[in-house]
Amino acid sequence: MRLLPVFFLLAMSACSAIDAPKQLRGNHVDSDQIKELVPGTATRADATSLLGSPSARGTFDDNTWIYISETTRTRVGRMPGITAQDVTVLTFDQAGVLRDIKRLNQDDSRDVSVVSRVTPSPGSDASFLQQLLGNVGKFSTGGTPGSARTTPGGSGAAATPGL
Repeated sequence: MRLLPVFFLLAMSACSAIDAPKQLRGNHVDSDQIKELVPGTATRADATSLLGSPSARGTFDDNTWIYISETTRTRVGRMPGITAQDVTVLTFDQAGVLRDIKRLNQDDSRDVSVVSRVTPSPGSDASFLQQLLGNVGKFSTGGTPGSARTTPGGSGAAATPGL
């Protein structure tokens, strides 16, 4: 009975030894790499050879290159937890020469509120069962397609469509 607390403490310490590995996502830019890019002299080709292709480019400006990286670690319940976020923004002029380097991290992020609205779709609001049984009884069973129908008065004259 005395060994039970010792066994429990050993089991708990083993859980902390088995830690989930960090996962790097995106294109991480090391601070030593960014030192090699000097604004005014470095070009797009220099940035591509040193850092690789950017994660994204500016939506309305092709001269803005964005390198995005995120470090995550699995937490309780296999939910990913963000440990670090880094964004490096390179701005080039029209000639392709580097003009500015901007480093952003998780502290620079902004919360975005999501609007919860429903987009209306065309059609009716019929349930599945109403849609399934909705056409029962709508169509007449008499005659074959393309055959002439008689007028309601029973005269036997063919009805002329469109008149």
